[in-house]
Amino acid sequence: MGPKRELEPLQDPFDGKNRKRKRSNILLRIDSWIDSTLWNAGFSASQRWEDITIFFRRFRTRGPLKLVFELAGEGMNLGVAGSVLMLALALPAFEETAGNWRARDDFAVTFLDRYGNEIGHRGIIHEDSAPIDQLPDHLVKSVLATEDRRFFEHFGIDFLGLIRAMSENARAGGVVQGGSTITQQLAKNLFLTNERTIERKIKEAFLALWLEANLSKTEILSLYLDRAYMGGGTFGVAGASQFYFGKPVTEVSLAESAMLAGLFKAPARYAPHINLPAARARANEVLTNLVQGGLMTEGQVIGARRRPANVIDRGDIEAPDYFLDWAFDEVKRLAARLDEHSLIVRTTIDMGLQQAAESAVESGLREFGKGMHAGQGAAVVMENGGAIRAMVGGRDYGESQFNRASRALRQPGSSFKVYVYSTAMENGYTPQSTITDAPITWHGWSPRNYGRSYRGRVDLMTALAKSINTVPVRLSRELGTENVAATAKAMGVETPLRTDKTMALGTSEVTVLDQATAYGVFMSDGMQSRRHGITQMLNYDGDLLYDFWRDEPPAKRVLSKQASDAMNQILSQVPEWGTGRRAKLDGIKTAGKTGTTQAYRDAWFCGYTGNFTTTVWFGNDDYTSTNRMTGGSLPAMTFKRIMEYAHQGIELKPIPGIEDPLPDPDAAAEATIAANAANAEDGIMPAVRPRTLGARTTQLLREMRDTFREAKPVKRVPEKVAAAESQVPKTAKQ
Repeated sequence: MGPKRELEPLQDPFDGKNRKRKRSNILLRIDSWIDSTLWNAGFSASQRWEDITIFFRRFRTRGPLKLVFELAGEGMNLGVAGSVLMLALALPAFEETAGNWRARDDFAVTFLDRYGNEIGHRGIIHEDSAPIDQLPDHLVKSVLATEDRRFFEHFGIDFLGLIRAMSENARAGGVVQGGSTITQQLAKNLFLTNERTIERKIKEAFLALWLEANLSKTEILSLYLDRAYMGGGTFGVAGASQFYFGKPVTEVSLAESAMLAGLFKAPARYAPHINLPAARARANEVLTNLVQGGLMTEGQVIGARRRPANVIDRGDIEAPDYFLDWAFDEVKRLAARLDEHSLIVRTTIDMGLQQAAESAVESGLREFGKGMHAGQGAAVVMENGGAIRAMVGGRDYGESQFNRASRALRQPGSSFKVYVYSTAMENGYTPQSTITDAPITWHGWSPRNYGRSYRGRVDLMTALAKSINTVPVRLSRELGTENVAATAKAMGVETPLRTDKTMALGTSEVTVLDQATAYGVFMSDGMQSRRHGITQMLNYDGDLLYDFWRDEPPAKRVLSKQASDAMNQILSQVPEWGTGRRAKLDGIKTAGKTGTTQAYRDAWFCGYTGNFTTTVWFGNDDYTSTNRMTGGSLPAMTFKRIMEYAHQGIELKPIPGIEDPLPDPDAAAEATIAANAANAEDGIMPAVRPRTLGARTTQLLREMRDTFREAKPVKRVPEKVAAAESQVPKTAKQ
């Protein structure tokens, strides 16, 4: 018999089922516990809620009292919601107070034009300011009586004064009295701009409350008197007193105080060096306010009425204030690394061209602004090489110091298309390349042409000259909106751009200065335009602290020669047979692009020759639509008037990439003046640039300048060596 085998134990066939049954029982117990626990918790909660409800039923009101409590409850709900909303609105305002806002500018800058003539000052000089307790009592009373009689009673916002102003304005049928307090005006001067928007008014209100909480009334009044614009390029009563009367503010008379107090409302309108009768009439109103406010008697002001203030004769030339504000910001940026802040700054401004640009914008608005419902305009003129020769930031600096040329963000419309086409030229396209002009839909967006018609296959030159919309949209979809934005940035657009699908039609905001800078690349043969408004900064000892040609890097190429030439060939056709025919200069090759935004809110013309780039914008501060004004109308006409003046008596330069024989500059200028004088286009005689130097003389001086600039510095001879050489006989030296 073989070895015994151990038998394996028998397995219960029902054991597995038992284990499964046990697990099921455990899960059922857990589920039952959860259900019972939740039910008990819910039952307990309902019981407690019922007990609470029964308890509070004791306090339930009926009748009229119930209405009171219901309204109070709803008021609390609305109050909480309103508090959250107010906090959301206040946060952007309080962000303006970040940093050392109390620190006063320690720059004292005297500005010169391109020829070395003094044109204005900026910066607050501490020595000129006087503490408020040293100011004449009648000056402080004149300001309070005119600007804010309840200054020491309200908390930043005067609701009673606002109601009174609204009633007075309604009775007069127009704006005759303002409701802003001194605190609100200071908030605007310190932190905000003069742009008329709801957002700015909300910020102004919150900042006024913030100032009242952080400063005393005396500090608020002192800052207001020291920071307000007073006309003539002066800020603060101390500077205005020196400018208008030639004396310290501590010595002004009652008549002079009344004249100063009258400037706060509209410094340009009542500036005594411009309109002395209006300034005296306004001062008389201030004297009346003193009497009506109970701050003085009629007997005390009668002498000032009979003997009104006289001012120093300052001549008729006004300072280019919008340009000076922008240049002052540039000085602070460039001089941040310098130890000296008392500076003499030579700028690039050409006062003749500046006045011509201001006149062109203002005359255009006077003649066509009302009919086209356009209330504001801006322009920038930049010479080949990047020098800003003129800057118009608005119609009236005294009414609004907001610079619409350098700070206003506006949609450029079709004038933005040049960045799309420039990107295309960099990627192998040519002016003769064809693309389909037909309906297109891109992510649910279907742009249409201005005339609601389509041309089929069209070359890029025609597409841009006729401002067809579907073509740049197709190009930007193919090339990528990020690449288009990169091209615009490289050309000089400093404003951050949105890169959505509508970008090709100019829906992303830019500034007039940005557009002038970018279009300057075309006349610079694809190189950076090197925009600048300051050429030199010196201290009062004559030491050269900054020189643009010495301290700034050379221009870099941002467009290839081929792409730049192609764009010049296309854009030169816009004034010939495209949308900008009214911008064409007689006898001078011109290029550019029109721009009109949605609902006709903004109208542009950005153009250039071989010598200058000029960008012109018209629109409204409140973003309301114009009366169907396009870039080819008033902006193009204004561009022509400015550029005709700019090109008189100068050496004409060709636009790179365009074969066009240049006429004799003197003959061309005389022909232009004669033709315009004969036609008197639009009923306005063109400005005539006074002849200073001929074209050949100007060229010779420029060559001499370049020679001296490139010459090596002369080494100084030590004084001892020079003295020894002077004693050596002449024959020995030979």
